Amino acid sequence: MALSFPNLARSYDEVHRRVRFLGHDGMFEVRFFVSADVLAGELSQRTASAGDYLASFDALRPRIQKVAMTAYSAARNSTIILDLGHFK
Repeated sequence: MALSFPNLARSYDEVHRRVRFLGHDGMFEVRFFVSADVLAGELSQRTASAGDYLASFDALRPRIQKVAMTAYSAARNSTIILDLGHFK
């Protein structure tokens, strides 16, 4: 089966400074994390809030999901962390 993203839910993990979202490969759930560095863009990392990072994630969602698909096809792990290197 192909990886899909039927659930639009996402959450910000302040401790690890990343946004969590889920994908599904058939009946298997795949956890993805996107580093705040990827989402920061023009945000000041000192003053950016969880809401700012989530809004940035929402704006970049199509690109993030495309990168997530590529990373998943290369690794096939149940947890994948996407950092700046994945977006070059």
